[in-house]
Amino acid sequence: MEPHPQDIPTFEPGDPGTLVETPTEHKVFPPFDSTTFASQILWLAITFALFYYLMAKVALPRIAGILEDRRDRIASDLDLAGRLKRESEEALAGYEAALAEARARANSIAEGARDGAKQEAAVKRSATEADLANKLKAAEKRIGEIKNKALADVGEIATETTEALVRALVDVEIGSGEVAEAVSSAMGEQGNRHA
Repeated sequence: MEPHPQDIPTFEPGDPGTLVETPTEHKVFPPFDSTTFASQILWLAITFALFYYLMAKVALPRIAGILEDRRDRIASDLDLAGRLKRESEEALAGYEAALAEARARANSIAEGARDGAKQEAAVKRSATEADLANKLKAAEKRIGEIKNKALADVGEIATETTEALVRALVDVEIGSGEVAEAVSSAMGEQGNRHA
């Protein structure tokens, strides 16, 4: 519901109780009014002192406490980081020492295995050489026996052949002992020439 224009009060410039400001009354901005400088300076000093007191007793100690806590936290974090770094360096040094020890142990084990293999190979080689030497001696002995048997057989064959040739060519009977003696001496001279 809208009010009637008759119900709205109107104020005219000359009515009692109406404050009307004219532009000529104030020529200066109120804070720059020289007539109020003294009171402004007084209130400025009081306000400054109050703010200074509040800052010195309340705000700055809190800020200083926060900065101190932060500085302490940073220092403890740096100490922790330094301690952890030292521990990690010690762990790394221990790891490297264990690794070097393991490498040395592995090298010694490999060296021992290599020496053991060399010794085993030397033992096997000497056993094989001895076995081969025994086989060679046995083979030489067997060859000597076969040679002696063959030479004995050759002598016997030569004796029989010579006897048969003399009989066939000359038609004379010669004793086996004489032919064997002649073949033996011929074979001895032949052996002396080849030796």
